[in-house]
Amino acid sequence: MAECRHFQAADLRPPSSTQPVYREDCTQCFDSIDDTTGLNVCLHCFNGGCTGDRNHAQLHHTRTGHSLALNIRRTRKKVQRDEPPQKMSKLAILAETEEDRYDTSMSVICYECQVENSGQLSERLSTVVEGVMKALTFSKREEVKAWEQEFVPCEHTLCLIQLDQSSVGKHGKSVSALRLKSRESHIHPDLKQCSMCELKENLWLCLECGNVGCGRSQFGGVGGNSHALAHANSSSHGVAVKLGSITPEGSADIYCYTCNEERLDPNLAAHLGHWGINIAESEKTEKSLMELQVEQNMKWEFAMTSDDGSILQPIFGPGFTGLKNLGNSCYLASIVQCLFALPDFQQRYFRLGEEPPFVHNPAEDFETQMKKLADGLLSGRYSKPDSEVSASPDSVEVPHQRGLAPAMFKHLIGRGHEEFSTMRQQDAFELLLHLFKLIALSRHTDGLANPVHSFRFVLEQRLQCLDCRKVRYKYDEQDNISVQVPARALISGGNISEQNNGAYHSVTLKECLDTFTGEEIVELKCPGCGSNKGFSKRSLFKSLPQHLVINARRFELINWVPTKLNIPVEVSDEDMDLSTYLSSGPLPTEEMLPEDAETGAPAFVANPELIGQLLSMGFSQVRCENALHATGNSDVESAMNWLFAHLEDPDIDQPVSMSNDTKAGSAGHDTEKIQQLGEMGIGAKQAAKALSATDGDVNRALDWVFSHPEAANDDDDDGEASRNSETVSPSSQEIPGKTELPAKYRLQSLVCHKGGSLHAGHYVAFIHKILPDSTEPSWVLYNDEKVVKAGNFEEMKQYAYVYFFSRTGASKA
Repeated sequence: MAECRHFQAADLRPPSSTQPVYREDCTQCFDSIDDTTGLNVCLHCFNGGCTGDRNHAQLHHTRTGHSLALNIRRTRKKVQRDEPPQKMSKLAILAETEEDRYDTSMSVICYECQVENSGQLSERLSTVVEGVMKALTFSKREEVKAWEQEFVPCEHTLCLIQLDQSSVGKHGKSVSALRLKSRESHIHPDLKQCSMCELKENLWLCLECGNVGCGRSQFGGVGGNSHALAHANSSSHGVAVKLGSITPEGSADIYCYTCNEERLDPNLAAHLGHWGINIAESEKTEKSLMELQVEQNMKWEFAMTSDDGSILQPIFGPGFTGLKNLGNSCYLASIVQCLFALPDFQQRYFRLGEEPPFVHNPAEDFETQMKKLADGLLSGRYSKPDSEVSASPDSVEVPHQRGLAPAMFKHLIGRGHEEFSTMRQQDAFELLLHLFKLIALSRHTDGLANPVHSFRFVLEQRLQCLDCRKVRYKYDEQDNISVQVPARALISGGNISEQNNGAYHSVTLKECLDTFTGEEIVELKCPGCGSNKGFSKRSLFKSLPQHLVINARRFELINWVPTKLNIPVEVSDEDMDLSTYLSSGPLPTEEMLPEDAETGAPAFVANPELIGQLLSMGFSQVRCENALHATGNSDVESAMNWLFAHLEDPDIDQPVSMSNDTKAGSAGHDTEKIQQLGEMGIGAKQAAKALSATDGDVNRALDWVFSHPEAANDDDDDGEASRNSETVSPSSQEIPGKTELPAKYRLQSLVCHKGGSLHAGHYVAFIHKILPDSTEPSWVLYNDEKVVKAGNFEEMKQYAYVYFFSRTGASKA
């Protein structure tokens, strides 16, 4: 072996415990250590680079000058395919070893000297190599962090006051005589059955009064009639413990109904002892809430057979690449598949032949990871049968592809986000909006268009005073609409079905759009005549986008718990004409309302009766006012739906200004933030106004600009910056979207959710596209890594959660 001075480099250090090591796949494509030539891990910064025809490892050396890399090649050992997975016993998952599953070969190479060493290494170099191989991989490190959910106490568990055992009769069965005699009989008979029904599992003990009630049925599919919740509502007792989850070590499921969150009870042993339960003699007999949710989400399977029972055949090729489920990540996979099926995203991020962006850390760069994802999904390089299945002549399983693991992408878009950084099930529609925001905040240079522009349009809101009949028009730029699906329960035997598991009349998507654009009454004080009679309000499209996203809301509050309703929505594969929803604008005969000093909005006064109802549910005054302001001050149910959908909004606790539509905030802002918004085409004055209205938060300021296109008029003296602004006055001819007729749209893709609740379930995507060796489009099912020609699609289409429509005809953008 040739001598290399770099093998003795003094500056080499093994990775620290907090340093990510990218030794699974390339940071700039999905080539991995399982490929023939393996992966090169830089021994200076631990970046992973492929060594095949793209050779991103060589590109990394050229750009950074880092000379040494560890080449890792891995081959799978033969294992029995029907081995059951290890039972998950803890929330925090330890790192898995690779030795039992793979054969691994390694060698150290020097790019500068063009030598390779797979034999004896120096002590320093051996230490570094050993550190690389022992370190958690990037994806495993992030997975462990995300699974480690730390529950915290709340004021209700910390300040819990327990009733005397002699005074619990009015709340539930008395447990005054409880004494535990042995491990086999550690639960007293009074604690073995719900006090209101016959259920003997999924039981919750009220720590305040000792009542035993069954839990909610939606958690993990376990039976339950929500009697523990009913008790909490009727008695105002907030803290309960799941009896089957108590362990001798002192852990258990603690739920605070007042906070509507899982909590920690630091004094659990004493609180259980008050009701005669010796925690040291307890035995865990049921799975925890988190275990149930994780297990159910990992097991969800859409039917992979056709109506006649035949197995749906997988599809391979460019655009037919699946994504591995990283643990509850199906919400991400379904949205990503729908977006990259659109030409706007393909043209923006699938850049064949272009070098990746030159950045210090590719794994932390949004542009790099979007292009990596586009290449993985659209190139067809990774869409091939899994060799492990194909190589087994006795296997009856259809050989699906292995799928790509978007670990770097998931980490990057979830970084700093309270929900998307976890491994918990998330809302697919909320992720779509989050992605749109990240794309808007990223730079689009060299003539590359922001693909979210094709989703944008202007929504017109018309307000008319019920007394003086004067009107006011407001225009908001949006990239989606969310429509409520009307719930009309079927009547069986003269009684309306139970809503939480009943059947409902089907509705059409047109009916949902009619409701969305229909007239409603809102309570506002008229700035023209001073009347308190209210306003009629109607929303229509001022313009329509190239791609229209519609979120179908099938959730209702039942006992103040958001519950999913299985309401079928009929959607045709034929063109849908939206021309009737386009506004013709103000009429010459209409008299306009006078405008307030800042925005011309009628003064908002929250309905005190509705505020009182919302406050009684535990929401703050500010959140209640925000909800009523956003939903037209109309009813408590709409406000509650809005609150559950916007609890994670960064400005949820920013107060509504009672005299205008903006949130109260500081007028302070700095040059750097104005410049950052300027890079997105927003003029300086408009940026300053947005920052002032959002307390200097750049993300919220961007949202404010999109929702206040009329503010662009104030930037006329900003020259080119103003003309390039993404939000313009609706009176301008350059508003986002199109106004040409006819305005026909066809269903392009949709995201379906299977599951009975908000807490568990599985997302898949259906996309209309041309199959290999075909000229006519068909519906394709993307179920994580499985990509097949869709079967039983008509039924699933009726229960979609997010619809993607694309404009058809000559008038499209």
